[in-house]
Amino acid sequence: MRSRSNSGVKLDNYARIVHQTILRYQNPVTGLLPASKEQPDAWVRDNVYSIISVWALSLAYRKNADRDEDKAKAYELEQSVVKLMRGLLQCIMRQLDKVERFKYSKSTMDCLHAKYNTRSCATVVGDTEWGHLQMDATSLFLLSLAQMTASVCVVYVVSIIIYCDLVPLGLHIVYTQDEVDVVQNLMFYIESAYKVADFGMWERGDKTNQGIPELNASSIGMAKAALEALDELNLFGAKGGPSSVVHALPDDIQHCQSILNSMLPRASTSKEVDAGVLAIISYPAFAVEDMELVNITKEEIISKLQGRYGCCRFLRDGHKTPKEDSSRLYYESAELKLFENIECEWPLFWTYLILDGIFINSPEQVQEYREALEGILIKQKDGIRLLPELYSVPPDRVNEEYVNPHSVERIPMGKCPLKWGQSLYILGNLLAEGFLAPGEIDPLNRRFSTIPKPDVVVQVSIVAENDEIKALLLKNGIEVETVTDIHPIRVQPSRVLSHIYARLGRNKRLGLTGRPYRRIGVLGTSKLYIIRNTIFAFTPQFIDHQQFYLALDNRMIVEMLRTDLSYLSSRWRMTGRPTVTFPVSQTMLTEDLTDLDPAVLATLKKLQDGYYGGARIQTGKLSEFLTTSCFAHLSFLDSGKARSSSMGCGENEDEESFFSEGTVHDLQFDDDTDDLAQYLDQLLATAVPRKGMRTESGLGRFKAAATKTREMVSLVNKAKELQIHNVHMYLPTKLFRSPQPSLNLKDSSGPEISQCPVLLVTSESNLPRGADGSIDYTALAQLLKDTNNLQDQADILYILFKDKGMEWDTHLHGKGCTVRKLLLELYEKAGDLRCWGLIRMISGMLRKKVEELDWACSDLLAHQKHLTVGLPPEPREKTITAPMPPDQLAKLIDQASENNITISILTQEIMVYLAMNIRTQPGLFSEMFRLRIGLIIQVMATELAQSLSCSGEEATESLMSLSPSELKNLLHHILSGKEFGVQKSVRSVEMGASPAISIHEVGHVGATKSERAGISKLKSDMKLTLSSPSFDIEHVEPTVKAYLYTMMILICVSSSIYQMHRLQSMESFDGSFSAPEVQDSRQGQWLRRRRLDGALNRVPVGFYQKVWNILQKCHGLSIEGFVLPSSTTREMTPGEIKFAVHVETVLNRVPQPEYRQLLVEAILVLTMLADVDINSIGSIIHVEKIVHIANDMFYQDQKALNAEESILERDPSTGICQLLYDTAPSGRFGTMTYLTKAVATYVQDFLPSGACALQ
Repeated sequence: MRSRSNSGVKLDNYARIVHQTILRYQNPVTGLLPASKEQPDAWVRDNVYSIISVWALSLAYRKNADRDEDKAKAYELEQSVVKLMRGLLQCIMRQLDKVERFKYSKSTMDCLHAKYNTRSCATVVGDTEWGHLQMDATSLFLLSLAQMTASVCVVYVVSIIIYCDLVPLGLHIVYTQDEVDVVQNLMFYIESAYKVADFGMWERGDKTNQGIPELNASSIGMAKAALEALDELNLFGAKGGPSSVVHALPDDIQHCQSILNSMLPRASTSKEVDAGVLAIISYPAFAVEDMELVNITKEEIISKLQGRYGCCRFLRDGHKTPKEDSSRLYYESAELKLFENIECEWPLFWTYLILDGIFINSPEQVQEYREALEGILIKQKDGIRLLPELYSVPPDRVNEEYVNPHSVERIPMGKCPLKWGQSLYILGNLLAEGFLAPGEIDPLNRRFSTIPKPDVVVQVSIVAENDEIKALLLKNGIEVETVTDIHPIRVQPSRVLSHIYARLGRNKRLGLTGRPYRRIGVLGTSKLYIIRNTIFAFTPQFIDHQQFYLALDNRMIVEMLRTDLSYLSSRWRMTGRPTVTFPVSQTMLTEDLTDLDPAVLATLKKLQDGYYGGARIQTGKLSEFLTTSCFAHLSFLDSGKARSSSMGCGENEDEESFFSEGTVHDLQFDDDTDDLAQYLDQLLATAVPRKGMRTESGLGRFKAAATKTREMVSLVNKAKELQIHNVHMYLPTKLFRSPQPSLNLKDSSGPEISQCPVLLVTSESNLPRGADGSIDYTALAQLLKDTNNLQDQADILYILFKDKGMEWDTHLHGKGCTVRKLLLELYEKAGDLRCWGLIRMISGMLRKKVEELDWACSDLLAHQKHLTVGLPPEPREKTITAPMPPDQLAKLIDQASENNITISILTQEIMVYLAMNIRTQPGLFSEMFRLRIGLIIQVMATELAQSLSCSGEEATESLMSLSPSELKNLLHHILSGKEFGVQKSVRSVEMGASPAISIHEVGHVGATKSERAGISKLKSDMKLTLSSPSFDIEHVEPTVKAYLYTMMILICVSSSIYQMHRLQSMESFDGSFSAPEVQDSRQGQWLRRRRLDGALNRVPVGFYQKVWNILQKCHGLSIEGFVLPSSTTREMTPGEIKFAVHVETVLNRVPQPEYRQLLVEAILVLTMLADVDINSIGSIIHVEKIVHIANDMFYQDQKALNAEESILERDPSTGICQLLYDTAPSGRFGTMTYLTKAVATYVQDFLPSGACALQ
């Protein structure tokens, strides 16, 4: 018998440790592990982490096998892993009804449970009795399932030469096709993690421990990692076929990535830092791709949470501290302050840092934390070292720890060992001692996520709708193909791809309906797909906007194309290049159909140049891109595939009742096979003109034509059932391309509708009336025959819609000519003429919804931005803090708009544009936590009124008449904070189009937003002032010293701001007052800026942290009667989003945005007192009183300068001089100068007695 090698002996020792600390507790029936003797239930997360060391040890035995029995040990360990993973799978499969419901509800009542009975896999507590919704736990299970299924082992083979080989050792965890479908549906369960508030890895949600779920970075990161790991993975391993491959949508993965990047280093709304995030920035998730962000987050955790025994979970964590009242489940809000500096420290997190050091190849970090960990492990009599759950401050030494944090010797508490931590400790040792290589426990190579990716080249294939458009493009030097030319490649709209993915994972026997029908983003449509042995390309989602009017604006189309191309170039992570199929249709031609729309043509030519929208572009034919494109094989739709698992055993008669149950998808199954399958069958069977075919004559040719027509009619009907619009664009036929005849309304002539006001209902005196004096609606409807003016027709239909309803029959051309049908026809005509005011008005009457409305809302909320719709104050202004179904969201917008149909439709449009901007330029929304759409619309109208020198009513008309692209451009300029101008365009106005307005950026006038707030150079200026040789602070009386120090800070604020702005702004207003007839070219500039910043809730960087600091020195801040109490700081820490939102909520009680911004400036000056060595500056500080003191000082100074009363007019709602709103922050007469004096005046009563009086 061979003697054991040294490595073999060490492995045997680790096997003993694993058995004694983990495997001895594994249930022999279910394979699950209980948490402890006191807590016999099996937690999903703990079980997965605990079994990872067993899996790692099995790999180590395989790799370092000395004897045959070592291989036997490896196999036994592997089977223990399989047993536990399958036990968890069984627990989940018992709750598939919850998986199904949660895909649609996202409710905490419909989620999978977090813990199960160890002996039976049954649930142990009710749905409401625990914080069950933990997306990270389900995601961790799926991620580990993927890694274990894909695992390999490096084996050294000795023959004549020694070489190493990769041996596939993937564990066989998933056994059947049913289980494959379960895993696929679990991927659908977690794919929306980026917008699902859950209870997180600590099971308590908000740190107040009151059962409030919140968006958690740890959950989003783990879900992102699981989706990436499982995408295109064969769950049967090397022995599986196409049917056992699971799929993830790249857009869902990227959404998780974007939201994760926007959150970190914050962990959630209530936790500014959380050590649990280590699991996603390093092993096992490696979810963050930005190495700089990884390092910032890690440094934040170490600096704020690390102690002598490990790391705290998060700041003010009361779990198992001496001050925690264990008899209560929840904390009081102000109670959290008691836990500061005595939070328990968890050695668990040092095991993560050891693993992190191994993966980033940092031996120093590994050694540092291994040595630190060895010093706090608990050694047993048998020599086994145990990792305790946590270390707590002894109850009798709490006060000592309060005074000197990290000075007291702590005692171990909780589970010993904590199996989760013990497992990661063993894993770290196996890696650090060379028994395993990092790649062996990370076979899917997630550890390389931070490696920079090569530049992406976006392939663009331009496809013409027909031969006529192809000829027009060729005339302009652009060679393209038509849909017919690219055969056998099929081009379809993204809506079809949404329907296809809605079939993925369907399983009737298990009651699973597959993926909820949702839009497919540009990452998904930029792959080529193999479906039923045919290559499919899908057009981008924005081409499908047929239900809404955005796609009617060609400038908007090319803008969305530019945005998508830029997005692809920065976010593409898949193998192969992205391929965008861009169809050029009839709607992209000029009105006379003789040429391409100039905006479209210019874009197509720029694409030919190879660089567009910041992306590298290569144009060409689809057939040329086949070798370089990214492909996905969707085999679940292959014809002839056995459907026993997904459709039942010949039970087709029950299919309709199953799929039409509820509102799972927007498809109804009327036949034995579903409508998508029939559509694909007929599409692939569609005859395409082929060259060299024998020509028939007579009856045979007639029959062939009739058969083809019948096939195409059937295909178009199937397309309509799938809600596919402009289907003719994707079919190789000309049968359906003739224009449809007009229904009832007369054609309009151009000159009469060259101007399109938003809503001018026909005067009451001109309405036809009956004998009793009431409106004769029948006669009114007949007037539609007599007018060809679109506005008149719209006015008439509005009256009929308002008074008679949408389904009222006008009997214009017989029965069935309802108001709805007439409005739809008018909508088409207004769309043809690009009369945007009318389009929005009619859209409002038809209750049209932006197809992406709920997605846009969810995307903004996921970026931690609350939304308000309607104008302030509450309750008219409605706040949206959680995702809502589209119909419910549209209804809320209608209510907030007070049933103003055009404002309602404009609100939807603005919401979509905000989502577009936050997706591509999240920096625009820095320090904004609530987006007030009603105020944004109001500010837009004000901007137009001032720029165009028109009335408010005319400005509102102009706003409603802007094209979608112009409206988006205006919004972007407002968000950017840059100076811009609005003027009527000098370009000719097309017949029937809305008046053209040009929005352009002007030179850099004024200061940046941080400079405007007056925080730049403040500290350096303070140091210079205090270190001046002419000022000897040491010889000043202590009571006077504090006051002088305060005054110097406040004067420094004014001085520094003056220095910042003196080049950009007026040095004083003297000139304007002495010569009022000379109007400054920048009059209204600062009023406008304050109005914009106030409407956008824009504040300087670091503002909320400064507010937190000043609250420590007073009893609260009062803003217009609403108090922000200092007790808030006892619950919340300065870096919490929750605190920022709380402050913002109080500020938003002020309805006037410019007045709100003055209050922000006053608070900013006030916060400078936080650095003064004074214990208190008063009880409740009334901020509005400070502003009014400053206003009175300003007014008196201007009166002394003989300013006219007309320019000193006060705002009747606030009492503030209008001129003060329009005053620059800096300068002798700047707002900050007066606010500084006002603060000094206000607070002097609270300074120590004996201080000198204000000079």
